[in-house]
Amino acid sequence: MIKNVLISISSKEENRGSVEFQILSFTNKIRRLTSHLELHKKDYLSQRGLRKILGKRQRLLAYLSKKNTAHYKELIGQLNVRERKIHVVLSA
Repeated sequence: MIKNVLISISSKEENRGSVEFQILSFTNKIRRLTSHLELHKKDYLSQRGLRKILGKRQRLLAYLSKKNTAHYKELIGQLNVRERKIHVVLSA
């Protein structure tokens, strides 16, 4: 069985509308859904929900990386989330 590791936020960041709190909330949901899907492999509705939440978190992380790079790097390290790869296509 997999341990559900949920991340708590410090008391000073009780602003539930902040980008950081939303990313934290999505990360907790993603971890919970991932552990659920390891047991229930054919739960396609949960897979769809997971993909939607992953997309929302990705968009919020992209927004945060543009607005405040320092908070972005700190949050990525705290949540243990991989940094987004940027693919640049150069035409010859």
